[in-house]
Amino acid sequence: MSVTETPPVRPARRSLPPVIRITDVAAERLREILADAEPGTAVRVGIENGGCAGMSYKLDFTTEVAPLDSVVEDKGVKVVVDSKAVLFLIGTEMDFKTDRVSSQFVFNNPNQTSSCGCGESVAITPVAADAS
Repeated sequence: MSVTETPPVRPARRSLPPVIRITDVAAERLREILADAEPGTAVRVGIENGGCAGMSYKLDFTTEVAPLDSVVEDKGVKVVVDSKAVLFLIGTEMDFKTDRVSSQFVFNNPNQTSSCGCGESVAITPVAADAS
């Protein structure tokens, strides 16, 4: 007689928040920017090392999506999140702010631990890869 082993029961994984949420104002600005771009163009969001706080957000145009990139399609816009930035950006809100002297995309990131005085760079702690 053989004994049949039952596979271990894995706990249910809780779903992570979307990598990036796009506000209405940011979506409107992205649509304006992408209106002049060639068809299939999206905005790529990433992070790069640099600045006095250690990292900064980076925006580029792209027509390519790498296999491990995350794609957010919301409010009529497509945002590609660079695979190397995903764990730093989970739960981030992408907004667009205009004041008397400037206008820019801003990132309300729950993983951000500090920023420099000029606001050009930030310190971000990545979400644990095994977060469940």
